[in-house]
Amino acid sequence: MGLVKAQQVKNAVIVPVGSKGGFYPKHLPLGGSRDEVMKEGIAAYTELISGLLDVTDTYRGQKTIRPENVICWDDPDPYLVVAADKGTATFSDIANGIAGKYDFWLGDAFASGGSVGYDHKAMGITARGAWEAVKRHFREMGKDIQNEDFDVIGVGDMSGDVFGNGMLLSKHIRLLAAFDHRDIFIDPDPDISSSFAERERLFNLPRSSWQDYNTKLISKGGGIFSRAAKSIELSPEIRKMTGLSQETATPNELIKALLKSETELLWFGGIGTYIKATNETQDDAHDKANNPIRVNGTELKTKVVGEGANLGATQAGRIEFAKNGGRINTDAIDNSAGVDCSDNEVNIKILLAGAIEAGELEAEERVALLESMTDDVARLVLRHNYDQTGSLSLAEKFALREHHAYARFMDDLEVQGRLDRAVEGLPTASDMLHMAEKKQALVRPELAVLNAYAKTALFDDLIKTDVADDPYYQQTIEAYFPPATHGFQKALKGHRLRREIIISRLANRIVDVGGPVFVSRLSEQTNAGMGDIAKAFTIAYDVLAIDKMRAAINALDNVISADAQLGMYDEIAVVLQRVINWLVRRNEKGSIKERIARRTAGLKNVDESWIKVLSSYDSHRVAARIGHFIRDNIPEALAADVSLLRARASGFDVVELSDKTGWPIRRSAELFYAIGGRFKIDRLRTMSMQTTPTSHWEALAQQRIEEDFYAAQAALASEAAKMHLKTKGSPNTHIKTIISHYTAKKHQAVTAYEQAYAKLNASGGWTLAKFALINAQLRELLSI
Repeated sequence: MGLVKAQQVKNAVIVPVGSKGGFYPKHLPLGGSRDEVMKEGIAAYTELISGLLDVTDTYRGQKTIRPENVICWDDPDPYLVVAADKGTATFSDIANGIAGKYDFWLGDAFASGGSVGYDHKAMGITARGAWEAVKRHFREMGKDIQNEDFDVIGVGDMSGDVFGNGMLLSKHIRLLAAFDHRDIFIDPDPDISSSFAERERLFNLPRSSWQDYNTKLISKGGGIFSRAAKSIELSPEIRKMTGLSQETATPNELIKALLKSETELLWFGGIGTYIKATNETQDDAHDKANNPIRVNGTELKTKVVGEGANLGATQAGRIEFAKNGGRINTDAIDNSAGVDCSDNEVNIKILLAGAIEAGELEAEERVALLESMTDDVARLVLRHNYDQTGSLSLAEKFALREHHAYARFMDDLEVQGRLDRAVEGLPTASDMLHMAEKKQALVRPELAVLNAYAKTALFDDLIKTDVADDPYYQQTIEAYFPPATHGFQKALKGHRLRREIIISRLANRIVDVGGPVFVSRLSEQTNAGMGDIAKAFTIAYDVLAIDKMRAAINALDNVISADAQLGMYDEIAVVLQRVINWLVRRNEKGSIKERIARRTAGLKNVDESWIKVLSSYDSHRVAARIGHFIRDNIPEALAADVSLLRARASGFDVVELSDKTGWPIRRSAELFYAIGGRFKIDRLRTMSMQTTPTSHWEALAQQRIEEDFYAAQAALASEAAKMHLKTKGSPNTHIKTIISHYTAKKHQAVTAYEQAYAKLNASGGWTLAKFALINAQLRELLSI
């Protein structure tokens, strides 16, 4: 069940979704040689794979062919791939050979990682993906583990893929201890250089174990101890490191003490579940072999846990550790790069088959091309790990602010039958209310689950729309594949999973940028369909040049504080939400490219000089934001870019005003912002954004009122411009004069509004009720 849950979360980054399965050979020869056991194991695997293909549809050209002698009640579905795992890692070629005999349409894309495929251990991809998560944890603690020494205790040995690769990813690792099913390795004060070289030697030594480690390189008091020993003599150095007071300990006692020892990173690279929650029994971990050594989340003294392997901890154990101040994601987040790489391999092979069929690639060039793209595939996959863990950090930082939205999100998922809170270890509706009262927020492992649910739910909703059919998204599918494939235009357009790839990457981008509740909030605010929201996101993202801005922020890793980076990411998410709202409510037609073109030219004018056009209140606030960012050591150009995002958002209104009046963009902007200042709408918006809502519905109401303030400012500016044009006023008339004539024409209504504002402003702080009243007064002013 734990593997199934982990797979469901990993489905957020792959195309299409996957599942977990396995096989159990019941008749292996007892006492047989390794070759005999392997022969029977391969026979069992062959029977399993053949059985799967016996009931699976396939393609012949564009037609779907049902399997012979099978009655099918389900819809056609020729998509079946298998990914070898523990014990069957060398079986990919066997599976592909079986698929070839069945003439299955995927060929050697059926099983990833074969002789013509990407070798995960050689690439180190699973460990490298998990390392992105580990680096982020430390970066957000103010430490650069690629350039600063740090202590590690691990589970695994250097012959293993995830442990071995992981322990070679930084030359600053101080590996204090590690254990596998055979041995315990302890080096209380390791030499950084020599220990790295020795780990590298063991990694390259076939079937190595800790017993192969050169003991002359181990520091005083350390050693390599067999887990088969009855007892182990504890040196003063080991006692100091583990906190054990006795002079001897059993291997299990020593391992348990190591898991609870002070270290900076606990790295899981081997099989087993070693952490549970205090309120869980040992049986709740479903791993009897490790019952004697398992510890509780509250007992851990490490700062960071990296789950390169599956199920290093129970979900309840992760949550307990996180609530106790530890930094941890989930195994599905940390080690998703492996399944992501397999997914990329399959989809690339489908693409190349299409390119060969279309005459865009010679068949004999295929293998060399696949091999040449190895590093590009790794970069694409690792970018997914980087972005997804960044999204989690943003969600974690603002989890308390978004608490009511998360409560509503989980309620909705339950109603839709998509979420079982008990299975996922998430708080009940009642728990969420109690947490709100105590100012408690969801922790990172919980947010990791909701992040995945947000992506998969969005994918399910978007795949039913026409979003992927818009020509604009050709660039999305190209970006998914390595650059060497971009010339295969026929194959790219005809890829059998084209729509799924586009929707998957779009859903991931939206949630990575906005967070888990970004789309659900937009849906409730606008009542729009997911397709319209996704298209609006794409337009806003392109027009505001968010990709370039986020890349500039990412480039500041370990240069500025992670907290400052998250502050800029949040500003981007807030502004995108406002612009998406604006776009969706206009219900405009046209392709995405056309809708982008309408705004791009005008908004290019929004640079640092735009501050002079803003109202004095808004310009002061932009200057303050720039100053705040610069004090955080953010480069001035980037600080200005991010600080002016809100002005660019209101620039959508300015462009529309310019279209209506025929005025130059700058003059339209002067009128728009001057009107906002004249009626103090700029202040109202700011005060509203600074007010903390007390419930989900209050937050929605508050956000709607903020949108109404923008709409009122645009409407007032439009009315003032129309009145001036109607009277055939001079094109050079001063903006203040235009506004003065407008307010004089509406003297009574303007006076009523100003009196209402003065009364509400003078009677204590602003509340949602007050904002609703002044909003109504604005509506009255516009209706006269």
